[in-house]
Amino acid sequence: MIIEVKVPQLSESVSEATLLTWHKKVGEAVNEGENLIDIETDKVVLELPAIKSGVLAKIVKTDGTKVASGEVIAQIDTDGVAKTAAPATTPAVSAEPAASVAKAPAQPVAVSPSARKLAHAHDVDAASLQGSGRHGLVTKEDVLGVVQQTASSSAVAPVVVPTGDRPEQRVPMTRIRQRIAERLLQSQSNAAILTTFNEVNMQPVIELRNRYKDAFEKKHGVKLGFSSFFVKAAVLALQKFPIVNASVDGTDIIYHGYFDIGVAIGSERGLVVPVLRDADQLSLADIERNIVDFGARAKVGKLTMEELSGGTFSISNGGVFGSMLSTPIINPPQSAILGIHATKDRPVAENGQVVIRPMNYLALSYDHRIIDGREAVQFLSTIKEALEFPGRVLLDL
Repeated sequence: MIIEVKVPQLSESVSEATLLTWHKKVGEAVNEGENLIDIETDKVVLELPAIKSGVLAKIVKTDGTKVASGEVIAQIDTDGVAKTAAPATTPAVSAEPAASVAKAPAQPVAVSPSARKLAHAHDVDAASLQGSGRHGLVTKEDVLGVVQQTASSSAVAPVVVPTGDRPEQRVPMTRIRQRIAERLLQSQSNAAILTTFNEVNMQPVIELRNRYKDAFEKKHGVKLGFSSFFVKAAVLALQKFPIVNASVDGTDIIYHGYFDIGVAIGSERGLVVPVLRDADQLSLADIERNIVDFGARAKVGKLTMEELSGGTFSISNGGVFGSMLSTPIINPPQSAILGIHATKDRPVAENGQVVIRPMNYLALSYDHRIIDGREAVQFLSTIKEALEFPGRVLLDL
């Protein structure tokens, strides 16, 4: 029986996609659920699993082809027989007595629901992991560790094509890079972008983190970074100045009664902005755990369209790459974005004395159509105060 392999239904905002790499050749056996090909949209890379087991009978659309939802790209013959492969080498039989070879059946490994879901998303065999939970339970953190390790070792060096003494290489933009370019131009064209700056003394946050980072990691299974403090401070400021959390729709202003914070993440494939939903309800550990997960999955193109959609405010941390100062571009239809930069020791004046403090320059780019300079400056000052007195953030003061 011939089964058609079709492009899955794409989101409403995605009109077409690009076929990346076929993982099977014509005549090869395929198993139900096995990934046949990677499909790139302007947001994510999707895996297309086989809906039935059989043999890949025909590839209708080759690598690099642009396709739309529901388009037939291949055929599977569920009654077909795979091409004959070279006979496998027969393993040597041990002369050891059968009695000594026999082993007790392995006990099934307990896997938490969240770990099972994450493992399925990353093709990780959770049952093979050594669980760190109670009674050997495999936790989400155990799976996340494997995902991070895999992502860090999967980077591929760019290929340079020499063309004489003055080499050049023409490479088509990926769909994600095209989409990034479109949205940046859209932001510049459709919004009245202005940027205001402030500086923050990070010493209180650094001291707090150094004091509790070991206990935090031991309890929550994730490192205490600085990102969660910035997210918490941003949420506090957004609650105080709801116009910064709003967006423009024609001649209307939409005030959002929720706080979905986009976190800009740079990857080999381009910039992506996954969203922390209801960030006001997340703990520091929840935020750190989600950001680590986003970063690991961004490297391997495993973020979902839902995770990359929406958002009422964004944070971009160029400091991880050494940036000292920048003017971030708004992610439409949002109305503002916070830029974080590298924390460096600098001389500052305190009580008439020059002292050295770890300072960070903050930048807020905002849409001047609905956000006035007063709100923008006060918003950034609120973030500064929250970071210089982090106890207020933690105590919700």
